[in-house]
Amino acid sequence: MHRGSHIHAGWAAPSNHQPLTCPARKGHSASASASPSIAAAARCRVSRRGAGIGLDLGLGLKAAVSCFYFLEKVTILVIKPVAGLRGGEGIDSLCQTMMMPLRCLSELARRRRGCCRSDHAVDAMRAGLQCLMSTCSSTKATDNHSFSNTYATSCANLPEVAPSEAPLSDMLVDSFGRFHNYLRISLTERCNLRCQYCMPAEGVELTPSSELLSHDEIIRVADLFVTSGVDKIRLTGGEPTIRKDIEDICLHLSGLKGLKTLAMTTNGLVLSKKLPRLKECGLNALNISLDTLVPAKFEFMTRRKGHSRVMESIDAAIELGFQSVKVNCVVMRGMNDDEICDFVEMTRDKPVNVRFIEFMPFDGNVWNVKKLVPYAEIMDKVRQRFNGVERLQDHPSETAKNFKIDGHAGTISFITSMTQHFCAGCNRLRLLADGNLKVCLFGPSEVSLREPIRAGVDDAGLREIISAAVKRKKAKHAGMFDIAKTANRPMIHIGG
Repeated sequence: MHRGSHIHAGWAAPSNHQPLTCPARKGHSASASASPSIAAAARCRVSRRGAGIGLDLGLGLKAAVSCFYFLEKVTILVIKPVAGLRGGEGIDSLCQTMMMPLRCLSELARRRRGCCRSDHAVDAMRAGLQCLMSTCSSTKATDNHSFSNTYATSCANLPEVAPSEAPLSDMLVDSFGRFHNYLRISLTERCNLRCQYCMPAEGVELTPSSELLSHDEIIRVADLFVTSGVDKIRLTGGEPTIRKDIEDICLHLSGLKGLKTLAMTTNGLVLSKKLPRLKECGLNALNISLDTLVPAKFEFMTRRKGHSRVMESIDAAIELGFQSVKVNCVVMRGMNDDEICDFVEMTRDKPVNVRFIEFMPFDGNVWNVKKLVPYAEIMDKVRQRFNGVERLQDHPSETAKNFKIDGHAGTISFITSMTQHFCAGCNRLRLLADGNLKVCLFGPSEVSLREPIRAGVDDAGLREIISAAVKRKKAKHAGMFDIAKTANRPMIHIGG
């Protein structure tokens, strides 16, 4: 059926000065089963820029036709699932569901700006979706009686929807409407630690140096991604600081027009002495891996010494004023789950974000569900020990659930890849040290960029290869038991 005729069958094109409304599907009332607070959220108004769902958007027929496909997604994926949702987990599901239409609207808005046709109606509907997500999150906070009052953001206080300056490229949009603006680049497979969850005890076979991406190849590929809309790059490994040209790589990457964040994930072992120069070269965010606060246990878990040097690196990063300092802690039962509250205590005086990560299966790390400490269990331990644990507002593509605690300078977060995946908002791609592009951390599928680069393929050809890989990305990864049985690389090869 032609899209225009479909509109007349299920939708009424609004005339000027009439509110845009979307009728609920037959048998599914948007408010019959939903809680009053969610129903109120669906009717909320945004005062900034006169944008919102249910407001007078001043849409003409042309704008309605242009946006129909995306609005239909809103009806199917948002209003229908609202009925019957209960409690905080239901709200989380609703917010995840709304990611697709929100990203679709964002894509359309960028496309129209790119061809010099600004569409305030599209911006308005996008703001309305953001408002609905924010208010639904607020509803969760109210229902659970355990989150911050400041998290209950009213629609009137939403920030303006800022237009994207980076040009949108189809290369970074997958078949589910997810726009990937975050690239993780592994600089090396080598590491100066042997962490048990990352590398097998016997080590791994390393890729020959000649088959790893060179400095110039890394910069070329990164530039392709940034000019297509990537605004955040994270350098990983192995251990990125052992690469001799790390400062020069940071200097060139930070100079790419459109890049806003240049981050690094590191074990911190040799970081403290390199930090001043790295900051001068444009590095502005750090994740430092630390799984125990006990020196003897550190040596057992990493099969190396160096606990004090990692602590020095954390303190140095704080002193140098990095805009983001995060401490990554992989929690494993019987290993370091007795230190959860000690890590939280670290945030009392240090302005760091401690991130508790669920133990994930990769080749060679002997993953077992019995070693997994789920997010809910970690959270229970934290709440039993600390008062005033309050949820913070998370960005739609955020991987973590973020919290603050009364009286603490820092914050805590939870990466719940195993028990509560966040695939609907995924915006990440991975470039491995050998030049392979990996679109999902837990998916075995990879495509080489090194081979076509060395075969003389131009940038247009590389964009086509990248685009095809992104389009093949699945809606979500498999469950944790299926992941454990799926062949994948060791984490040391993929990059942390």
